[in-house]
This record gives sequence, C-alpha cells and structure tokens, in this order.
Amino acid sequence: MTSPLLQNYARAELSFEKGEGPWLFGRDGERYLDFGAGIAVNALGHAHPHLVQALTEQASKIWHTSNLVQIPEGERLAQRLVDNTFADVVFFSNSGAEANEAAMKMARRYHYVNGNPERFRIITFEGAFHGRTLGTIAAGGQAKYLEGFGPKAEGFDQVPFDDLEALKAAIVPETAALMIEPIQGESGIRQIPVAFLRELRALCDRHGLLLIFDEIQTGVGRTGKLFAYELTGVTPDIMSVAKGIGGGFPMGACLATAEAAKGLTAGTHGTTFGGNPLAMAVGNAVLDVILEPGFLKEVERKGLLLKQRLAELKDRHPGVIAEVRGQGLMMGLRTVVPNTEFIAAARAQKIFVIGAGDNVVRLLPPLIVSDGDIAEAFNRLDAACAAMETELKTAAQPGAAQ
Repeated sequence: MTSPLLQNYARAELSFEKGEGPWLFGRDGERYLDFGAGIAVNALGHAHPHLVQALTEQASKIWHTSNLVQIPEGERLAQRLVDNTFADVVFFSNSGAEANEAAMKMARRYHYVNGNPERFRIITFEGAFHGRTLGTIAAGGQAKYLEGFGPKAEGFDQVPFDDLEALKAAIVPETAALMIEPIQGESGIRQIPVAFLRELRALCDRHGLLLIFDEIQTGVGRTGKLFAYELTGVTPDIMSVAKGIGGGFPMGACLATAEAAKGLTAGTHGTTFGGNPLAMAVGNAVLDVILEPGFLKEVERKGLLLKQRLAELKDRHPGVIAEVRGQGLMMGLRTVVPNTEFIAAARAQKIFVIGAGDNVVRLLPPLIVSDGDIAEAFNRLDAACAAMETELKTAAQPGAAQ
C-alpha cells in the first residue's frame, strides 16, 4: 500500500510503541537501546516522570493563548536561561530552524537600527547545517540541500572550515555577523578549534560584527556543560537553541544580549505557537532536571566513560572504526566501512545510532544514560563490529561472489 505521507524521508522499516529511559520498545516486540535520542532531542530519555507530570498537569489547564497575552511560565523559563547564560533576553520558537531565522533577522536588524542597513551579510562555514527553511539552507550553503529550490537566498557567504585567512578575506563592509556551530553535528561531529573561535570573537569585536553560535545540537547539557560555548571561553552575542530544550516537545529559543537584540522591537518578529504554555511547562521541567546540582558533572563523567569505551572499540576493530570524535555525550565514530552499513549492523544488534557526514556515525544517548547502559552499548557495538569483520573476511575469500 502506498503511504499517504510525502516521501521525503528514507524511513527504516521500524516503528516504536513506547519508550522508557534510554530504551525503545518496537512494534516488532524487540527492545532497542536508543543512542540517537531522536537526533539529540530526547535529552532526558523517554517517558521521564518529571516531564510527563509537567506536560499532563499543564494540558489539563491551558494549552495555547498566543503571544497577545502574558505567559508566566515563559517568563520563568526565559529568566532561568538568562540567569544561567550570557544572555539578557530570550525569544521562543517552535524549532531550531526558526530559532536560527530569529538569530539571523536579529543580526541584520541590529545594524539597521544602528544606521547601517547595508550590513546584512552573514558569513557561515562549509559543512554547516542550520535548518531546512529557504533562509537556513542558504546559511548552511550545502549544495545537496539547495538544489532545485531556485536562487539561493541573498546575503550568505561561506568560507572553509577553520581557515582564518579565508574568513578575514570574506569580511566586507556589508558583513553583519559570523555564524557557527561550536561542533558541527550533521557534518560528522567536527569540533571547531577553540583558538579559531577566539579569533572569530576578536574579528567580530574589531569589525563591529555580531557573533552567532548555533547550539541547537550542542546545547542543553549535550557536551557536559549547559551550552558548549562555556567550554571555549568565547561568548557569543546571539545563540540559537532547540532539540534538547524541549526534551522531545517541539520548541526552540534564540538567546541574546540586550544590545544585539535591540532591533527586534514590537511588531518586527513573531510566532503563533512559539512559547505557548505547553512548551514552556516542558522546558521548565527539562531545566529542573538538568540544573540539579551535579547533573552536568555526571554528563561530563559519563561522556568521558563513553569516549574511553569507544576508543577501546576502535582498538579492537581497526578494520571497521577509523576515529573517535566528540565531546560529552555527543560522540562520533568515523568508520572504515560505509557508515550506512555500520548503522544497519548496529540496528541488527538492537542499538540505534545515527549517520552524519564524513562517513561518521553519531552516538547521542539521552543524558540520563547509566554506566550500565554504556557498557551494554559497548557490547552491542562490539558485536556489530565483529559481524561486519566476518562479512568482510568472507567477501575477501577466493571464490567469494563477485
């Protein structure tokens, strides 16, 4: 039977009926260890009791009012984000792409109100992924996402990854901002060197530019800090957030200093659903857990443990795994074999992992993953690697099928 769904996803022949912590329960009766977390979204795993309680309690009160009235839970969540980051103000959206659209509009409007409307160009970096809207695919600059959608939206300039001279050459009088992910997730868990990020901050200060950090995948505890910029000593002017901030409920946010945000006054930007009471209740519940004393230290510790186990996996299977990358619970394996084959082998061992660019497999477990879950993940990945080695050995034997 042909599905009525638009065929824009290559979906696996797999579906789940429930989840609990880091585990997914398939309709096929099997239990899967979830080391994808819905692409870094389910920060607290599945069916976290505190999130379930917050959502159901709010659902029995009020779901939506629009931003024509005050939303106290949104005020509270914004204040908590301000109190725990560099930011002075917060704009809530429904997704990461919308958070990035807000960030880009904010940067352009900043220069406009400063009397420099010609400063609208934003420099981004090759390999970036900022979303799927016409604006954010132009910002990302990847040909595979731009193809077939007409002229690329004006105002975005890409420079090579970690090329300071190319960046300096790209800054022109029309440049408004630099936009970067501290770790490029979709391009293969590529960490931006701290020294390069510091150069970006210096260039922004020198040229009067705004620095935008896209922390949609790195944020809300994923790297062992609340946000990855804390690891670098570099503070952005604007930061986009999504994925983990809702723990599975769709929401995003754009955080900024008061100076950077001064152009977005009443009527200049908005959203119907963004910041509604349901989303705000869940967002506050997520922060209740992540901001508990010691929680992020535990993420940091578990991230180190996972990295050590993955290094052991690489040593055991050099014909399958070439490199271990990442920070905290945002890890990547660059594989020798096609990453799609590794993902399939892992799925056969009932562990869910995610592909990325540069032939990388991402491991993005929920932040509540236990030491025992990490040990179980190692065992399943070890079995997947062993199965692949057997296949490779069989294929290499004389007389093997051509």
